[in-house]
This record gives sequence, C-alpha cells and structure tokens, in this order.
Amino acid sequence: MSIPKTKTAYLETYGCQMNEYDSELVKTILTKAGYEFVLSPNTADVVMLNTCSVRDNANRKVYNRVHTLRQSRTTEAPFKVGILGCMATNIRKDLLEDRSLKIDFIAGPDSYKKLPDLISTGFESGEKTFNLTLSEFETYSDVYPTREGGVNAWIAIMRGCNNYCTFCVVPHTRGRERSREPESVVDEVKRLVDEGFTQVTLLGQNVNSYHANDTDFAGLLEKVSDVPGIKRIRYTSPHPKDFPRHLLQLMADRDNICNQIHMPLQAGNNRVLEMMNRTYTKEEFYDLVAEARETIPNLKMTTDIIVGFPTETDAEFEETFEVMERVEFDSAYIFKYSERKNTLAARKFPDDVPEAMKTERIVRLNDLQKIVSLKRNQAQIGEVQDILIESLSTKRDTNMATGRNAGNVLVLVPNEGRRVGEYTNATITEATPNVLRGIVS
Repeated sequence: MSIPKTKTAYLETYGCQMNEYDSELVKTILTKAGYEFVLSPNTADVVMLNTCSVRDNANRKVYNRVHTLRQSRTTEAPFKVGILGCMATNIRKDLLEDRSLKIDFIAGPDSYKKLPDLISTGFESGEKTFNLTLSEFETYSDVYPTREGGVNAWIAIMRGCNNYCTFCVVPHTRGRERSREPESVVDEVKRLVDEGFTQVTLLGQNVNSYHANDTDFAGLLEKVSDVPGIKRIRYTSPHPKDFPRHLLQLMADRDNICNQIHMPLQAGNNRVLEMMNRTYTKEEFYDLVAEARETIPNLKMTTDIIVGFPTETDAEFEETFEVMERVEFDSAYIFKYSERKNTLAARKFPDDVPEAMKTERIVRLNDLQKIVSLKRNQAQIGEVQDILIESLSTKRDTNMATGRNAGNVLVLVPNEGRRVGEYTNATITEATPNVLRGIVS
C-alpha cells in the first residue's frame, strides 16, 4: 500500500485536558509533515483516536468507536487507523494482537514526533507500526500547538508523574515527571496573547511539583501573571500533599490568577488514603482547605472522589461523606473505583466492594453534592461578576449566551449584544446546582 498523495488525517480526542493539548501538538507535527486535517473520518487517509486509560469505560468507548469507524466507512480507499495516548501505552499488546480491531499503528504520549515515520512506514510495508518509548526528557516545548478557536488555551507545563497513587495508571502511561523551562512557557503565553487569547490554563498531573531552573510552580505562575494581556490564569491539578503555601498568597495578591482550586480529596478515611498512597491525612487536608479559604477571598474549590476503593468499609465511606459535608466543595467529580491494568492497586488489592454498594455510595455523594452546590451557588445571587463569554447559545436556549466567572462556574446571560471572548459584568439573579443565571449590568 503506497502513501496517499493527498495525505489527509482525522483526529478524535478522549479524556483529560492534557489529551486535548496533546492532540493540538499532533496536529502541528503532522501538518508540518504535509498532512491536511479533515472533518470527517470517512474521507481521511489516516484516522487517529487520542485515548485515555483512566477508567474502564474509556477503553470500551474507544473499542466501540474503532469498530464503528470501520463499519461506517463510505469509501473504498485504503486508510490507516491509529491509537494514540495513554491507552496505547497501557494495553499495547491487546491493541496490536486484537484482530477484530485492525489497529495499524499506535504511539504513546512521548512518541508523537515519530508519527510521520510510523504512518509512512506502515503504508509502505503494510505492517503494524508502533513507538511506545517513555522519555525522561521530552516536553514538546519546541512544538507550538495548533489551536482552533475557543477562549481558553491549554498549556502543558510538565509531563509525567512521580506520585504513584495506587489506583492511577498515569506514571505507567506517561512516564516520569519532567518540567518545561519557564522561559518556554512564558514565550508560549506571549504568543497566545498576540493571537487574541486572554485566558490560559496551566496543565500537569501535579502542577505544584513543577520545578525548573530554580523556579517552582508559584514562581512560574508569577511569571505568567506578569505577561501583559493575560486576564485569567487557571491551573490543574495540584496535589494536597505538597501544596506550596506561598502559592495561596500569590493567588490572593494577583487579580488575573483565578480564585479557584481543584483539590482532589479521593477519600476521607486515613487508612484508605494510605492504601491509595496519597501521603496526606484527612486532618492535613482540613488544614489546607482552611488556610486556602482564609487566604484567598471568595475561593471556589472542586474535588475528585473515588468510592468503593478495595476494602473500603461502610464506616470509612461515612468519613468521606462527612468530609464532603464539612468542606462544602463547589462541585465534585465522583467515580466508582475500577481496576486499571498495571496499577499497584490492581496487583495488590482485591476489588472486593460489591458493585451495588459502589452504586449506593456514589448516589449518596452525588445527592449530597447537589445540595451543597445549590447552596454555594445561591450564595452568589445578587453579586456582580465578571463573565468571560464562551458561546452565544445553549442546547436548550438559543437566546442565552454561556460564560464562566473567575471561580469557573457556568453563567448564562442574554446573548443580545454579546460576542465570544468578551468580558462582561453580570448581576447573578438565579442559581441551580450547576449553573448561574444573570443579567448584564
């Protein structure tokens, strides 16, 4: 099979913000190699899925999507299907040996610069090709991502992770932690400002362990905050175990650093936290939350929770429930535990909490969080907030524009006279657990 003359490509992205950023890198790399990206998989010479492997349903979704892509193909022209990202690294053998999937090439998160060669070699030889090498040095700081609209720009400031939480595959799929040079990050932010972006989100598996050239994460955040034209800076995700306290004061002092922190709790019981290798206690988490809220005015805080971790008892789950009641997160991402291949938890701990019990626990936490989110959103009624407009309509109402306040809460305002990317003052008039409504002041 020879290489197509047109060299068209199609890319779908699954999973986290880091995957979104990686897809932007892939587009730059392949565009420079002569590929044109198209909007439909039916007309592409190369179809790629950039995948996540954090939860089991993510794997199933990709498997189903590959089968659908092959079955729905409307042209007889030969094409290649490739799997990129964490799933490629984590279950490489399954992907290459599953004959029903017919995967032609796979590339891990540190191998995207090899994609042009992987694809062309596969076309020329007809063989499956792959590169899954995890690098100790690759940060892609020399690749400027291809972004397509929107009001927020993701910026990966580091790659990999050294934490080895027992439930997490990231250290196995993305390798060891390494940070970009601060000058590289700042240069990217300046270029984004020139392109019209006013909001950036700094990404890392554990951003507060960033360190390069004697610059820690707070130091990097300060440098980014100094860039003229940047009105909003967000970041995700920090880890409670090594949260730099001087970062809190910087957030309080700088108007363009948003007053929102995503603080993953995962569990509220100390024994379970130790089994997860989270390396902090419930009491230490309480202290951090108290200090953050005391330091940063009107702080919004979100979290992640896992229910049904191996051996979690009813009493231990109740502690998680109590922590969520006491802390009152603005919102929470709550998941059932599921075994992930290659994690320490999958090797050491039996997945012994019954599915029905996991369901009961997640329902209880979601019900609690709805009450708390409504309470915290209702407390904002009457406030005048600065809203960054993201869209001029919603799925349910074409007359309402959507935007976000500094705390990252979704706000709906009438779209008359609005434009995407503008900031507007809105007086909050209504609240639900998920959304605020307002009128333009």
